[in-house]
Amino acid sequence: MAILVTGAAGFIGMHVAERLLARGEEVVGLDNLNDYYDPRLKQARLARLGAHKGFRFVHADLADTAAMAALFTGTRFNRVVHLAAQAGVRYSLDHPEAYAQSNLVGFVNVLEGCRRQQVEHLAFASSSSVYGLHAAQPYSVHHNVDHPVSLYAATKKANELMAHSYSHLFRLPVTGLRFFTVYGPWGRPDMAYWTFTQKILAGQPIPVFNHGRLRRDFTWIDDIVEGVVRVTDRIPAPDPAWNAANPDPGSSPAPYRIYNLGNSSPVELMEFIAVLGRACGREPILEFKPMQPGDVLSTAADTTDLERDVGFRPATPLASGLERFVAWYREWTAVVPA
Repeated sequence: MAILVTGAAGFIGMHVAERLLARGEEVVGLDNLNDYYDPRLKQARLARLGAHKGFRFVHADLADTAAMAALFTGTRFNRVVHLAAQAGVRYSLDHPEAYAQSNLVGFVNVLEGCRRQQVEHLAFASSSSVYGLHAAQPYSVHHNVDHPVSLYAATKKANELMAHSYSHLFRLPVTGLRFFTVYGPWGRPDMAYWTFTQKILAGQPIPVFNHGRLRRDFTWIDDIVEGVVRVTDRIPAPDPAWNAANPDPGSSPAPYRIYNLGNSSPVELMEFIAVLGRACGREPILEFKPMQPGDVLSTAADTTDLERDVGFRPATPLASGLERFVAWYREWTAVVPA
């Protein structure tokens, strides 16, 4: 029996697979190795995983229905950690078809494989972006999330709905995790912490959107991994207190749960830039710009349910996390120039 980790060559996927391998699990990692960002980074992540004898890589696309059916037919999985997706808010403005294929068609293929194989638990990545226009903060899984502001966010909300329907119809235990602005070594080059570091070290101006009036709940990668693994180990049960006359979005009469996975310490963008500048040892050059389409003003995670159910909440301070990221970034770019 193995654990399937989709998106294993991705940022979070590699770290989750490493943690599972370190505790002795057999891990099958799936990825399509697309060129959304530098494939050399994805290959380097895979090389790290390949050093573990318990790891096997499958090169396939989530949206390839035949390939996904063959994967689930050929290997028995006791659990699935679904982290693969077409990521990025801005990219979705110009490439909507990529999100429809990966995040919708691909997710149906994962759900089908899990229900046909009667997998004991599917844990999947959602996103804080599902909160969209919801203004009340910190964001709670008990809030309504019907107003996304990007197609990416809409596909993540759709994933939650699709997962709930399978959990209800087929009693498939499913847990969704809403990640909040994940950062750390081996991260994604399209994320602000990476591009800002690159520009600060190169002495180039960094774009400061909405003139710096933004807040984000930055969450260290090791905290994300700890949350993912703990939640994957906890198989959800139906909530006996769920009331159809007053439905709670955070639970269900099906074996289905949603959790926020964030640091619960939102940081102003200008503070983030100042901390990053100190970690880089340079003064950032700022270029103020208006708000970007698809952005939200602030994110902040309420992790009460996560703490109650798995006894964990992320808490890594931003300064220590950014120092470790910058140290890794210098090592990486010394080997693979930007």
